This record gives sequence, structure tokens and C-alpha cells, in this order.
Amino acid sequence: MWKLLVGFIAFAALAIFILMKGGDIDMGGEKHGIEAPHEAAPAAAPASAAK
Repeated sequence: MWKLLVGFIAFAALAIFILMKGGDIDMGGEKHGIEAPHEAAPAAAPASAAK
């Protein structure tokens, strides 16, 4: 049983270490309406409009 506890603590410490080294990681959950939506590049103009 103690090996399970030691393994869990080691895994948790490793996970926290990796998350800290990862930079700006937001663990706050989903955000809605905070950032502008990613918009696709505008489509090319149709050939008939180029005349």
C-alpha cells in the first residue's frame, strides 16, 4: 500500500514539474467570450468579380 502512495506522490510531483516548465498554462477551465474567435482567411474573390 505504501508503494502505491509513493508512486502517486512521484507521479503528481512529475506532473506539476512538467506543467510549471510548460509556460503559461491556464488551468481555469473553459473560457467563453474572452478571446476573439479564430477566423479563417477571407475566401478569394470569384472570377466574375475580377472583370
